[in-house]
Amino acid sequence: MAVLIIAPGLKADWWARELHEQNPAFDVRIWPDAGDPDDIDYALAWKPPPGVLASFPNLKVVFSLGAGVDHLLIDPDFPPHSRISRVVDPYLTAGMVEYVLLHVLRYHKNQPALDDQQRARVWDDRAHELKQADERRIGILGLGELGQAAARALVALEFDVAGWSRSPKTIADVQCFHGSAGLNDLLARTDILVCLLPLTPETENILCEELFARLPEGAYLINAARGGHLVEDDLIPALESGQLGQATLDVFQTEPLPDNHPFWGHRQITVTPHNASITDPRSVARQIVEGITAVEDGNPLPNAVDRKLGY
Repeated sequence: MAVLIIAPGLKADWWARELHEQNPAFDVRIWPDAGDPDDIDYALAWKPPPGVLASFPNLKVVFSLGAGVDHLLIDPDFPPHSRISRVVDPYLTAGMVEYVLLHVLRYHKNQPALDDQQRARVWDDRAHELKQADERRIGILGLGELGQAAARALVALEFDVAGWSRSPKTIADVQCFHGSAGLNDLLARTDILVCLLPLTPETENILCEELFARLPEGAYLINAARGGHLVEDDLIPALESGQLGQATLDVFQTEPLPDNHPFWGHRQITVTPHNASITDPRSVARQIVEGITAVEDGNPLPNAVDRKLGY
């Protein structure tokens, strides 16, 4: 049995060391030095080149090295016999919660406007109305592991929190919506919209002119999910018309964000370099070893992905 790491640009040797530490008996290889393709039973992957996974005929499971699995499902040649396990990492979840709290609080406390005042050397403590947390309505798109954790953290700060998902969810002190009608209801009551959706054919381009128009005028947007959720050409017009007040973006259609991209210099957009939350190799290597052990012992695969749903 061999485990192959396919993670261009993700310090594959670091992952290999962590796997060896967790289980020295593993035969760990780093792509493209895979050796005999028939040996490979498991793969750890992040954005593998299309067609690579299909070259391993005995591949049982592919472990995603990130919270999403869209980077695997876009491969038209993904082997039909291989299963996928997603990351459920407490460090990754905690990092995403911190990111969401940071940027919700920035907007809640009017920090971008205060930054403008500082640059203009204006001292005016009355210029911007501040609301109490229970007066600020937060809407979360996506109520999976990350969305639920963010919702609970915002509730703990006494924000008025609602969330939307494909199927019904129940979360204490969170108003939960689902389906197309539920999306309309969520947007109508949202001052700060946080996108933590998985990227699927149904959610691709969901953050668009038509959706922005259903938000209250001046609403804020935080996208820490995937660049494919946002129609980039629709964002700046929504900001400059006043339909949106500000936007924080951690993910983009093209990454790294090209240096001539208009988002870099727009005063209503905060750009972060896809670092809202980083997968921790120590924690995830342990999870992968547990997953491999479960499969080898004939037990269910932990955190298995439904490929039809995309998560």
